[in-house]
Amino acid sequence: MQLKTLLVSAALLLSGLARAQEVDVCVYGGTSAGVIAAYTAKKLHKSVILISPDKHLGGLTTGGLGYTDIGNKSAITGISRDFYRRIGSHYGRFEQWIFEPHVAEATFHQYIKAADVPVIYQYQLAGVEMQGQRISAVKVTGADTRTIRAKMFIDCSYEGDLMARAGVSYTVGREANSQYNETYNGVQLREKHQFPDGIDPYRTPGKPESGLLWGISPAAMEPQGSGDKKVQTYNFRICLSNDPKNSIAITQPEDYQPARYELLLRLLEKLKSPTLNTILKVDRMPNNKTDINNNGAFSTDMIGRNYDYPEADAAGRKQIIHDHEVYTKGLLYFIGHDPRMPQHLRDEMLQWGYPKDEYTDNGHWSPQLYVREVRRMVGEYVMTQANCEAKEKVTDGVGMAAYTMDSHNCQRIVVNGMVKNEGDVQIGGFGPYPVSYRSIIPKKGQCENLLVPVCLSASHIAYGSIRMEPVFMVLAQSAATAAALAIDTKVSVQQADVAKIQQQLKNDPLADGSTPEILVDDNDATYTTKSGDWQTENRGGYGPTLLLDNGKGNTIRYSPAIKKAGAYQVYTYVPRVANHAAVTPVQVFDGRKQYNTAIKSAEVKVEGQTSGEWVDLGKYSLQPGAWVELSGKGASGVVVADAVLFVPVKGR
Repeated sequence: MQLKTLLVSAALLLSGLARAQEVDVCVYGGTSAGVIAAYTAKKLHKSVILISPDKHLGGLTTGGLGYTDIGNKSAITGISRDFYRRIGSHYGRFEQWIFEPHVAEATFHQYIKAADVPVIYQYQLAGVEMQGQRISAVKVTGADTRTIRAKMFIDCSYEGDLMARAGVSYTVGREANSQYNETYNGVQLREKHQFPDGIDPYRTPGKPESGLLWGISPAAMEPQGSGDKKVQTYNFRICLSNDPKNSIAITQPEDYQPARYELLLRLLEKLKSPTLNTILKVDRMPNNKTDINNNGAFSTDMIGRNYDYPEADAAGRKQIIHDHEVYTKGLLYFIGHDPRMPQHLRDEMLQWGYPKDEYTDNGHWSPQLYVREVRRMVGEYVMTQANCEAKEKVTDGVGMAAYTMDSHNCQRIVVNGMVKNEGDVQIGGFGPYPVSYRSIIPKKGQCENLLVPVCLSASHIAYGSIRMEPVFMVLAQSAATAAALAIDTKVSVQQADVAKIQQQLKNDPLADGSTPEILVDDNDATYTTKSGDWQTENRGGYGPTLLLDNGKGNTIRYSPAIKKAGAYQVYTYVPRVANHAAVTPVQVFDGRKQYNTAIKSAEVKVEGQTSGEWVDLGKYSLQPGAWVELSGKGASGVVVADAVLFVPVKGR
């Protein structure tokens, strides 16, 4: 009996040891950022573990957002850019920014496999152990309970749970404009995604005593620009298929309540010639699929039903996700089947079904709710509207952002007896801008070994510009690079040498020691020479500007700083322009011999939210002194000159 007890005790001890693990870097969150952070840290020779609360990797990038939000391609660098190159390789293109969910997930698994990153799936954060101002360990629960000890931690979750458990300052909701001297924060009653005047909010029109239609809040309209704790709305990015061989009919979901969509009928009565795209933003994806997003006044955004999500426990969040799924599936069914819907909209909707080859373990429905904004850290530096608009520029940038300052609606209320949405903001018109390293680390005195590249330190409206999946991946690589440097130099994340982090990202952008590609932009005076009178445009190009020549016969020469002679694939960025010349002459000098080629505008296919595409000019053996020259001589139409890219050919 005593021996048996000793054996049981020994087994329990061994079991406990097996559940404890110690690594250099612990990454929490299986999002796109989490995968890239873990991969980067492992490539930088650190032991790593990636903890995913979900059973799939990639977050929203694999969860339906295949029509990528970018802003400006030049903001996407390093491994994030490599991800979209790998996606492009799958579809036979140089880069690809529109893709199917399963292709994105397979691509993330390429990184996990290549770096042999250990991943534990479906483990939720249960506790954080602190020693002074450092996280010593995290406890996670899933199939069992595990304790993970690490030197550095990176919170890549959309929710910022690790950050919050570590006692780091954060906020939820919208700041008042006065807090950071902004103009687009706080309460905003604007024209986009808005109901036209005259739509009655009451169940029985004209009778307030009958109560409000479903989805309308009784809250009063607060002053414009005032702050609150309301969270911009969530939705699902919906992947459907209209391929009869690869689609499953949209059937009536559980808890289907047509009354939830009564407001849609009233909206349609006010609109002239509505189409399906009036309700659903249907972006076409490869292989007859969609990435459907919210569109118009009444759509897939379940406004006002996510306020509790940031601070809810796992069960509470699961219920909110479930409610959004039921609402969204009900909306799709309602559009296609309710007899009160216009027949042409019903017919159009019935062309679509759930794709058989996507989300095969989740009923062909995305497991990832688009939680656009949850918690935001209040860190060493807060990114604000001034950063987006280049009125304030940081020097410790470890990534770029470029998207419109974007917030979806936060509430649906009654204003002057009419239903109105409140909170939608879409303000663009600015170029790429740097995101501060101090915005991904906690304040001094709070936590010395935590980096937060997703729930980073930004005001609500600035976060609306930064919160793009490709940018999260860029900042995740930067966070992992900083973590590795902090470990090597035995300092806190607040003491890490930002200049060294920046240099590492520049010199080794893929974290694998490969020769970096060379980019020469049109406004890079060091490597670019111009002749004649080029017209400068500040929007629509790669980076801040592009140049146009309209019949003046100008030339422009791009001279890369070739440090290592060898084979390079050469590309030029060709933005969309009106009256684009059918043929643009191009000359390539490899350092010894000159070659003639051309850009044929008819062959330039621009897809997705990108302003243009990279055009392959061919492979050349380049030496120092090489150059590429674009010319408007003899061209009929507008010649565009933007960036030229020199990509080392691997294996040479």
